[in-house]
Amino acid sequence: MARDYYEMLGVSRNASSEEVQQAYRKLARRYHPDVNSDPESEERFKEINEAYSVLSDPDTRKRYDRFGPDFRSIPEGYEEWVGAGQGARRGGGRPGAGGRGGVRVSADEGFGGVGFEDLFGSLFGARGAAGPIPGADQEAELELTVEEAYRGGKRNVTLSGPSGPRTFEVTIPRGVVDGQRIRLSGQGGRGGGNVRPGDLYLVVHLAPHSHYRVSGRDIYVDLPVTPWEAALGAMVPLTTPGGETKVRVPPGSSSGRRLRLRGEGMPNPRGSPGDLYAEVRIAVPPKLTDRERELLQQLAAQSSFDPRRS
Repeated sequence: MARDYYEMLGVSRNASSEEVQQAYRKLARRYHPDVNSDPESEERFKEINEAYSVLSDPDTRKRYDRFGPDFRSIPEGYEEWVGAGQGARRGGGRPGAGGRGGVRVSADEGFGGVGFEDLFGSLFGARGAAGPIPGADQEAELELTVEEAYRGGKRNVTLSGPSGPRTFEVTIPRGVVDGQRIRLSGQGGRGGGNVRPGDLYLVVHLAPHSHYRVSGRDIYVDLPVTPWEAALGAMVPLTTPGGETKVRVPPGSSSGRRLRLRGEGMPNPRGSPGDLYAEVRIAVPPKLTDRERELLQQLAAQSSFDPRRS
C-alpha cells in the first residue's frame, strides 16, 4: 500500500508550504546517507525527497490531494471532469446521470499507461460520448552524480515496462538539482484513438557523494589543511565539480570555518548560480619526523594559546 506523503514528512494535510519545507529540511538532515550510517537511511531519504517533490509543488500537491496515490495516472485536465456530484463534459454539455463523487483510478505498471476503457467507463458510463482520451503523463527516477548534474549533457536511459525495456537519449540540462523534472515529450502513457501520448518526466535524484554535499544549488566540500596553513594562512588547491581551483585560507582559521566561493556552486541557466562552501578541516601528519617533532615541541613550549579557554 502506498504511504501517505503527509505522513512521510510528519505534517498535517493543511500544512503551509513553509511548514512542509521545514519538515523536509529537518528530516533530510537526519536521514542523509552522508550523516546517517543506518542501512535503511538511504531508502528513507529517497522517500522523503519523493514526498517533498510532490507536496512542494502547488499544482502537483493539489492533484495528489484530489486523487491520492494514483494522481500520476490521471491525465492532465481531468480535474474538470472528475467532480463531486457532477459529471459534466469538458466545455459544457449534458451532465452525467446520477452524479458521481471523485473517482480514483489505478494505473498499470510501467509504460502501459492508464486502463483507458476502465477510466472512460468510470467517468462517463457506457455512453463513450466524450471523445478520445489523451495519454497520461508518467514519472520515473533518474539518478545522477553531482558531477553529471553540474556538467549536464546527453545520456542514454533504459527503463523497463510491460512490453520490454525502452531506451531514451536524454539531454540533461546543466545544473539540474534534486527533485527537478526533465520532460520527454510524447513518451508517457498511450491514449485512446489517435490522440498523442502523454509525457514522461524523469525526476532527478542526486546520488550521495563521498566528497560533495548539495543543498539546493549550494555545494559543500571539506578543505583539508595543515596546522601551519591554518595558523599562517595559505593558498591551497581545491577540487570542485567544475575543476581544480585555488582557495585562500585566512590566517588563524580553525576547523569548521566556511570559506565561500561565490557563484561556484550548481549552475543555473535561468538565474544566479549557487555558491560553493569549503569547510576547513585541520589535518595533522600521521607520523612526525624528528625535526617536525622538535619544532612542534618548541612551539608548545613558547605558545600560551589554550583552545579550551578561548
